[in-house]
Amino acid sequence: MPDRKKDMAMEEWRRSGPDIVVFIPREDEYTGDNEHFLVFETPGGDLLALWTQSSVEGSGDNHLVVARSGDNVNWTEPAYVAGSLRGQRGNQASWGFPVVSAQGRIYIFYTKDIGLYDFDTQTCGAMGCVYSDNDGHTWTDGGIVPMPRNRYDHPDPAYPRNWIVWQKPVRDARGRWIAGCTQWASPLVAAEPPPGWYSKESRALFVRFDNIDEGPDPRELRLTWLPKDNDGLEVAYPGMPSLSVAQEPSVVLLPDGRLFSAMRTFTGHIWYSVSADDGDTWTKPDVLRYRDGGEPIKQPIASCPLYALGGGRYVLVFHNNDGRLGNYGPGDVLHNRRPAFLAVGTFDPAARQPLVFGEPKQLLDTDGVPIGPKGTAEIATYPSMTDYKGRRVLWYPDRKYYLLGKYVTDERLGLEGDAAR
Repeated sequence: MPDRKKDMAMEEWRRSGPDIVVFIPREDEYTGDNEHFLVFETPGGDLLALWTQSSVEGSGDNHLVVARSGDNVNWTEPAYVAGSLRGQRGNQASWGFPVVSAQGRIYIFYTKDIGLYDFDTQTCGAMGCVYSDNDGHTWTDGGIVPMPRNRYDHPDPAYPRNWIVWQKPVRDARGRWIAGCTQWASPLVAAEPPPGWYSKESRALFVRFDNIDEGPDPRELRLTWLPKDNDGLEVAYPGMPSLSVAQEPSVVLLPDGRLFSAMRTFTGHIWYSVSADDGDTWTKPDVLRYRDGGEPIKQPIASCPLYALGGGRYVLVFHNNDGRLGNYGPGDVLHNRRPAFLAVGTFDPAARQPLVFGEPKQLLDTDGVPIGPKGTAEIATYPSMTDYKGRRVLWYPDRKYYLLGKYVTDERLGLEGDAAR
């Protein structure tokens, strides 16, 4: 008899109306979970797609893979880079992110499982590194990159930090790569949180790669962790002002040289902060609004990346609800991280909030139909964007299962007839 569940899975990738297909899992639970989908251009002019793959998120077998395209459309099968091997638990590589040096060396940094766990097994780890000198065709183990500690880390320095970086870095006003980072407090030093993974104490940090454009050996990298006070940006958990939940900061460079960061919280809204000194210090985080004095931008506890479009314009990818969607509540993240919306932000140097956002436009949805090993209905969580050979694409995970692409045209953004990109 026909396997209706299998037939459904083979066709479900069409639901969101993608323009490009990068990866559809086969009949293999080892490749069932696909997320943190970062696509970038190599020095040789190809596109590489980097993501974290596992049988199911949190099962202990995270590994990094890459796929390649030379035309934005046709993609190779994924190739293993680092992490757990088939049938293995432990030795994980999670949440890899790329940095392409001006010298041509490609680095991938990731949360490296070293067998000591504080917060959990996939966000507690050292900073692992692999690198490639042949355009990402093969990779060399670069070992562990030292990380500083602060008062929110485990008291025993043998235990690594609880951290991830999920987005591609951007260049600051001086041309240095900088990325946003989440740090969770060790349970041994954290404030006592209410129940739920979403209430664990966390802060937004930033890491700058000071000399990476020279292409040094990973042991010779110079990294600066910011802000300089070493505490990170805080947003109070509702009803508990002593508990911070501020995560997954997205960073863009403004035309006036300031850095702007948007971050997810558990308040039902996106929050933001601005730095006028290359990340050394940041303004106190505040609710992100469509404009000064305007309506707050709603968002469940889900990634909310910003991407530069050029010409003083940016695009925000978000879910446009405060965590309450239909019968689901703020903690129901398998169901409230949908649909995916875009809103264009325009730089206004005279505004307190320097980005003014237009009306949200829905781009993608799953219609609430769950699929994949997690049984989730979410879409466009941990995506990325490229502008490659004249085509702007949002690369998005569909239910952390399929990996797809959608053209983000000026028409879809409401910019038709405008030369700015």
